[in-house]
Amino acid sequence: MNILAIDSSGLVATVALQCDDILAGEYTIHNKKTHSQTLLPMIHDMLEMAGMEIQDIDGIAVAAGPGSFTGLRIGASTAKGLAGALGIPIAAVPALEGLAYNLAGADALVCPLMDARRNQVYYGIYDVSGEEPVVLSEQDAAPVGEAVKKVNELGKPVIFIGDGVPVVRVVLQDVIVPWKIGADSVRYQRASSVAALGRKYMQQGKVMDAAEFVPIYLRQSQAERERNRA
Repeated sequence: MNILAIDSSGLVATVALQCDDILAGEYTIHNKKTHSQTLLPMIHDMLEMAGMEIQDIDGIAVAAGPGSFTGLRIGASTAKGLAGALGIPIAAVPALEGLAYNLAGADALVCPLMDARRNQVYYGIYDVSGEEPVVLSEQDAAPVGEAVKKVNELGKPVIFIGDGVPVVRVVLQDVIVPWKIGADSVRYQRASSVAALGRKYMQQGKVMDAAEFVPIYLRQSQAERERNRA
Protein backbone atom coordinates (compact mmCIF):
# COMPACT_ATOMS: atom_id res chain seq x y z
CA MET A 1 0.00 0.00 0.00
CA ASN A 2 1.32 3.42 -0.99
CA ILE A 3 0.13 6.20 1.33
CA LEU A 4 0.52 9.91 0.75
CA ALA A 5 0.50 11.86 4.03
CA ILE A 6 -0.24 15.57 4.40
CA ASP A 7 0.03 17.82 7.46
CA SER A 8 -0.65 21.55 7.18
CA SER A 9 -2.17 22.01 10.61
CA GLY A 10 0.62 24.21 11.98
CA LEU A 11 3.50 26.43 10.97
CA VAL A 12 5.21 23.81 8.82
CA ALA A 13 4.04 22.23 5.59
CA THR A 14 5.00 18.57 5.47
CA VAL A 15 4.24 15.63 3.17
CA ALA A 16 5.42 12.03 3.23
CA LEU A 17 5.24 8.85 1.18
CA GLN A 18 4.82 5.53 2.98
CA CYS A 19 5.22 2.39 0.83
CA ASP A 20 4.12 -0.60 2.91
CA ASP A 21 6.43 -0.50 5.95
CA ILE A 22 9.03 1.78 4.33
CA LEU A 23 9.10 5.57 4.60
CA ALA A 24 9.99 6.29 0.97
CA GLY A 25 10.12 10.06 1.27
CA GLU A 26 9.39 13.10 3.41
CA TYR A 27 9.45 16.79 2.53
CA THR A 28 9.06 19.50 5.17
CA ILE A 29 9.17 23.27 4.76
CA HIS A 30 9.09 25.85 7.55
CA ASN A 31 9.12 29.32 6.04
CA LYS A 32 6.86 32.29 5.33
CA LYS A 33 5.25 30.83 2.21
CA THR A 34 1.62 29.81 2.58
CA HIS A 35 0.68 26.14 2.55
CA SER A 36 -1.32 26.80 -0.63
CA GLN A 37 1.96 27.75 -2.30
CA THR A 38 3.96 24.78 -1.06
CA LEU A 39 1.87 21.61 -0.66
CA LEU A 40 1.19 20.60 -4.26
CA PRO A 41 4.73 21.40 -5.49
CA MET A 42 6.14 19.43 -2.55
CA ILE A 43 3.95 16.43 -3.37
CA HIS A 44 4.95 16.61 -7.03
CA ASP A 45 8.68 16.84 -6.28
CA MET A 46 8.60 14.07 -3.66
CA LEU A 47 6.78 11.65 -5.96
CA GLU A 48 9.13 12.49 -8.83
CA MET A 49 12.20 11.82 -6.68
CA ALA A 50 10.65 8.52 -5.53
CA GLY A 51 10.01 7.49 -9.12
CA MET A 52 6.24 7.32 -8.63
CA GLU A 53 3.13 8.84 -10.18
CA ILE A 54 0.16 10.21 -8.27
CA GLN A 55 -1.87 7.31 -9.75
CA ASP A 56 0.31 4.91 -7.71
CA ILE A 57 -1.14 6.24 -4.43
CA ASP A 58 -3.61 3.88 -2.70
CA GLY A 59 -4.72 6.16 0.15
CA ILE A 60 -4.21 9.56 1.73
CA ALA A 61 -3.50 10.20 5.41
CA VAL A 62 -4.17 13.76 6.48
CA ALA A 63 -3.78 15.62 9.76
CA ALA A 64 -7.43 16.42 10.41
CA GLY A 65 -6.98 19.07 13.11
CA PRO A 66 -7.11 20.94 15.32
CA GLY A 67 -4.75 23.69 14.25
CA SER A 68 -4.60 26.69 11.97
CA PHE A 69 -8.02 27.17 10.37
CA THR A 70 -6.48 28.25 7.08
CA GLY A 71 -3.88 25.49 7.13
CA LEU A 72 -6.46 22.81 7.88
CA ARG A 73 -8.67 23.99 5.03
CA ILE A 74 -5.76 23.92 2.59
CA GLY A 75 -4.74 20.42 3.69
CA ALA A 76 -8.34 19.20 3.59
CA SER A 77 -9.01 20.59 0.12
CA THR A 78 -5.77 19.06 -1.17
CA ALA A 79 -6.56 15.64 0.34
CA LYS A 80 -10.21 15.71 -0.77
CA GLY A 81 -9.33 16.81 -4.29
CA LEU A 82 -6.72 14.11 -4.78
CA ALA A 83 -8.74 11.36 -3.09
CA GLY A 84 -11.86 12.25 -5.05
CA ALA A 85 -10.05 12.35 -8.38
CA LEU A 86 -8.22 9.06 -7.73
CA GLY A 87 -11.13 7.28 -6.03
CA ILE A 88 -9.02 6.37 -2.98
CA PRO A 89 -9.80 6.53 0.77
CA ILE A 90 -8.75 9.10 3.35
CA ALA A 91 -7.49 8.30 6.86
CA ALA A 92 -8.15 11.30 9.13
CA VAL A 93 -5.41 11.41 11.78
CA PRO A 94 -5.94 13.76 14.77
CA ALA A 95 -3.23 16.41 14.40
CA LEU A 96 -2.07 16.24 18.02
CA GLU A 97 -1.88 12.45 17.92
CA GLY A 98 0.31 12.71 14.84
CA LEU A 99 2.49 15.29 16.57
CA ALA A 100 2.83 13.09 19.66
CA TYR A 101 3.85 10.16 17.47
CA ASN A 102 7.04 12.02 16.60
CA LEU A 103 8.24 10.61 19.94
CA ALA A 104 7.04 7.03 19.41
CA GLY A 105 8.73 4.75 21.94
CA ALA A 106 9.32 7.47 24.52
CA ASP A 107 9.30 6.35 28.16
CA ALA A 108 7.48 9.53 29.20
CA LEU A 109 4.06 10.92 28.37
CA VAL A 110 3.89 13.35 25.46
CA CYS A 111 1.86 16.57 25.59
CA PRO A 112 1.74 18.48 22.29
CA LEU A 113 0.90 22.18 22.65
CA MET A 114 -0.18 24.16 19.59
CA ASP A 115 -0.73 27.89 19.83
CA ALA A 116 -4.50 28.51 19.50
CA ARG A 117 -4.21 32.28 20.07
CA ARG A 118 -6.48 34.19 22.48
CA ASN A 119 -4.38 32.83 25.42
CA GLN A 120 -5.30 29.24 24.60
CA VAL A 121 -3.57 26.12 23.30
CA TYR A 122 -4.67 23.00 21.49
CA TYR A 123 -3.38 20.11 23.58
CA GLY A 124 -3.69 16.41 24.26
CA ILE A 125 -1.77 13.91 26.40
CA TYR A 126 -0.53 10.60 25.02
CA ASP A 127 1.33 7.46 26.03
CA VAL A 128 3.39 6.55 22.96
CA SER A 129 5.50 3.81 24.56
CA GLY A 130 3.63 0.99 22.79
CA GLU A 131 2.85 0.12 19.19
CA GLU A 132 0.00 2.65 19.01
CA PRO A 133 -0.59 5.92 20.90
CA VAL A 134 -2.86 5.68 23.91
CA VAL A 135 -4.97 8.79 24.45
CA LEU A 136 -4.88 9.85 28.12
CA SER A 137 -6.47 13.25 27.57
CA GLU A 138 -8.49 13.95 24.41
CA GLN A 139 -7.35 16.84 22.25
CA ASP A 140 -8.98 20.09 23.31
CA ALA A 141 -8.72 23.88 23.08
CA ALA A 142 -8.21 25.45 26.52
CA PRO A 143 -6.02 27.77 28.59
CA VAL A 144 -2.58 26.23 29.05
CA GLY A 145 -3.22 26.01 32.80
CA GLU A 146 -5.77 23.27 32.12
CA ALA A 147 -3.16 21.22 30.27
CA VAL A 148 -0.71 21.72 33.14
CA LYS A 149 -3.36 20.63 35.65
CA LYS A 150 -4.09 17.39 33.75
CA VAL A 151 -0.39 16.61 33.36
CA ASN A 152 0.09 17.02 37.11
CA GLU A 153 -2.94 14.81 37.83
CA LEU A 154 -1.49 11.98 35.73
CA GLY A 155 1.67 12.15 37.85
CA LYS A 156 4.15 10.84 35.26
CA PRO A 157 7.15 12.43 33.51
CA VAL A 158 6.12 14.35 30.42
CA ILE A 159 7.69 15.79 27.27
CA PHE A 160 6.19 18.94 25.75
CA ILE A 161 6.40 19.57 22.00
CA GLY A 162 4.66 21.81 19.49
CA ASP A 163 4.73 25.42 18.34
CA GLY A 164 2.87 26.49 21.48
CA VAL A 165 5.78 25.62 23.77
CA PRO A 166 7.73 28.89 23.31
CA VAL A 167 4.51 30.90 23.71
CA VAL A 168 3.52 29.36 27.08
CA ARG A 169 6.91 28.33 28.44
CA VAL A 170 6.58 30.51 31.56
CA VAL A 171 3.38 28.69 32.59
CA LEU A 172 5.12 25.32 32.26
CA GLN A 173 7.04 26.20 35.42
CA ASP A 174 3.86 25.15 37.25
CA VAL A 175 4.36 21.52 36.16
CA ILE A 176 5.32 19.53 39.26
CA VAL A 177 6.13 16.19 37.59
CA PRO A 178 9.51 15.74 35.84
CA TRP A 179 9.26 17.43 32.45
CA LYS A 180 11.31 18.59 29.51
CA ILE A 181 10.86 20.09 26.06
CA GLY A 182 11.38 17.92 23.00
CA ALA A 183 14.29 18.58 20.65
CA ASP A 184 13.83 20.79 17.60
CA SER A 185 13.86 17.72 15.33
CA VAL A 186 10.61 16.40 16.88
CA ARG A 187 8.96 19.63 18.04
CA TYR A 188 6.96 20.36 14.89
CA GLN A 189 4.61 18.38 12.67
CA ARG A 190 6.10 15.59 10.58
CA ALA A 191 4.09 13.92 7.83
CA SER A 192 6.02 10.67 8.41
CA SER A 193 4.18 10.32 11.74
CA VAL A 194 0.84 10.99 10.06
CA ALA A 195 1.76 8.39 7.42
CA ALA A 196 2.63 5.74 10.04
CA LEU A 197 -0.63 6.31 11.91
CA GLY A 198 -2.58 6.54 8.66
CA ARG A 199 -1.28 3.13 7.67
CA LYS A 200 -2.51 1.69 10.97
CA TYR A 201 -5.89 3.36 10.47
CA MET A 202 -6.23 1.91 6.98
CA GLN A 203 -5.29 -1.59 8.17
CA GLN A 204 -8.07 -1.25 10.78
CA GLY A 205 -10.59 -0.01 8.22
CA LYS A 206 -10.79 3.46 9.79
CA VAL A 207 -11.15 5.31 6.49
CA MET A 208 -13.65 7.52 4.67
CA ASP A 209 -14.19 8.81 1.18
CA ALA A 210 -13.41 12.35 0.05
CA ALA A 211 -16.98 13.60 0.48
CA GLU A 212 -17.13 12.45 4.11
CA PHE A 213 -13.93 14.09 5.33
CA VAL A 214 -14.14 17.39 7.21
CA PRO A 215 -11.44 19.01 9.38
CA ILE A 216 -11.59 19.04 13.19
CA TYR A 217 -11.59 22.66 14.33
CA LEU A 218 -12.61 22.27 18.02
CA ARG A 219 -13.71 25.90 18.18
CA GLN A 220 -15.20 28.61 15.98
CA SER A 221 -13.09 30.75 13.70
CA GLN A 222 -12.70 34.46 14.40
CA ALA A 223 -15.10 35.28 11.55
CA GLU A 224 -17.73 32.95 13.02
CA ARG A 225 -17.32 34.47 16.50
CA GLU A 226 -17.68 37.97 15.11
CA ARG A 227 -20.77 36.99 13.10
CA ASN A 228 -22.38 35.46 16.18
CA ARG A 229 -21.68 38.59 18.23
CA ALA A 230 -23.25 40.71 15.50
